[in-house]
Amino acid sequence: MPYEPLLRVNNLSKLYAPGKGCEEISFDLHPGEVLGIVGESGSGKSTLLTSLSARLEPNAGEVLYRNADGDWLNLYALSESERRRLLRTEWGVVHQHARDGLRMGVSAGANIGERLMAVGQRHYGNIRTEGMRWMEDVELDVSRIDDKPSTYSGGMQQRLQIARNLVTHPRLVFMDEPTGGLDVSVQARILDLLRTLVTDLNLAVVIVTHDLAVARLLAQRLVVMRNGKIVETGLTDQVLDDPQHPYTQLLVSSVLTP
Repeated sequence: MPYEPLLRVNNLSKLYAPGKGCEEISFDLHPGEVLGIVGESGSGKSTLLTSLSARLEPNAGEVLYRNADGDWLNLYALSESERRRLLRTEWGVVHQHARDGLRMGVSAGANIGERLMAVGQRHYGNIRTEGMRWMEDVELDVSRIDDKPSTYSGGMQQRLQIARNLVTHPRLVFMDEPTGGLDVSVQARILDLLRTLVTDLNLAVVIVTHDLAVARLLAQRLVVMRNGKIVETGLTDQVLDDPQHPYTQLLVSSVLTP
C-alpha cells in the first residue's frame, strides 16, 4: 500500500451535544484501503462519515485530501462549489437508501450519464454505451436503461446507485450502510458486487455499518466508535477476533451470542 495517504483526518469534531456526534477523530486512509467504521446507533459514525465527505461542517479539526494532482486540499477551506465538484468527480457517496443517491425523475441511463458528463464526456453514444456496460456490470437488465429508478426494486435501485457512483472510477468512495434495509438474499448479492468492484477498481473506501459481518467481508481496517469517540482501531480480523476494549468485546459477543 502506498505510504502517502489519500485522506488525513486530524482531531475532527462535530458535536450537537455531549456525546452526540463525533469528537477528536484522527486517522489516515491510503489508496486502495477499505476502512470500516462500526458502532451501535448513536455512536457518531454517520456524523463522522458526513463530515469526512464535506457535507457537514465540523466544529473543530481538519480533513485533508490528496487530489489527483498530488496536492493536499483542506476540505473546509474549499468553497462550496469546489466541494460539490469533488463529490461529482473524484468521490462517490453510496447512501443506505438508494433514493437519496439517485434522481428518481430521470432514466437509469441518465443517472449514470450525468456522472460521466461531470468529468467531461459529451458524446451521447459513448455515454449511453458506457451506461449500458455498467448496467451489465452491476447485473441490471440493459433493456431497462430508459426506465426511471422509481420502477426498480430496492435491490435494483441500490445497484444503479453503485453504478452511478463508480462509473467515473472515483478515487474515494463513502458508503453509509449500503446493504441496510435490504432482504438477506439481496444483501449477499450486493456485498459480492461491492467486494468485486472495490478490488477490481482499487478503490479507497470509508464504509459505515452496524453489521460486523459486512465489516469483516469488505473492510481491511476497523474503527470502533462509542459516544462519538474512537475506542479501538486495527486490522479487521484482529479487532473482531481479539477485541481489546470492553465495548468492542460486547459488540462482538452480542453478534456471536444467539
